[in-house]
Amino acid sequence: MIFIITKTEKNKRIIIAVILCLILIWAVGVQAVISYSQQQASVETLSKFGSTGNEVRQIQTKLKSLGYYNGSVDGIYGNQTKNAVIAFQKKRGLQQDGIAGPKTLSALGITSSSGSSKYSTSDINLLAKVISGESRGESYTGQVAVGAVVLNRTAHSSFPDTVSGVVYQPGAFSCVYDSNWYAAVAASANQAARDSINGWDPTGGAIYYYNAAKTTNKWMLSRPKIITIGKHVFCK
Repeated sequence: MIFIITKTEKNKRIIIAVILCLILIWAVGVQAVISYSQQQASVETLSKFGSTGNEVRQIQTKLKSLGYYNGSVDGIYGNQTKNAVIAFQKKRGLQQDGIAGPKTLSALGITSSSGSSKYSTSDINLLAKVISGESRGESYTGQVAVGAVVLNRTAHSSFPDTVSGVVYQPGAFSCVYDSNWYAAVAASANQAARDSINGWDPTGGAIYYYNAAKTTNKWMLSRPKIITIGKHVFCK
């Protein structure tokens, strides 16, 4: 049997082939754009000059404790932070580019992975609630500090090992028993909860704190002090 391909059918086949080629070229182009975007996103996650956020605060806090940085822990990667990173890199024999890449973060003892996966949404919401109730009127650093104390307690053998266990431990936090507990949670408290969960601890490992102007408990006043932030004294 002999098949005869007409001119019209031949043109149709050519058109289909062209369309398929265009689709293939489009698909390759889209994949290239996605790949490039992923690479750019990966680069942007590195803390460097102009970066902001919790990781920058961690870097500043660590560099400050090591004596390389004497500026504010403000989460802004400016020239002072960059120069401190370069000085640290030089001391440790790392590439002196002023960028807190994986090797520099590792040398500082900082991990860039988020710790939020360890906690449920209810844990985060409860942490924000106690931060809001306990640190109303305090600076943002003071709010994060309260969250850090809660989390430090979960890791300490003398306290329950869950956020809810720590928060609802009898007598642990006064806000649980007063009107503050029913007030709307401040937006800053939600962010402070996330920052404390992601590793920012302005207290240096405190498991207690008190308001020096209000506390008369002798045992609490006898605890070794670490730092004072706003009206709260943080201690071991």
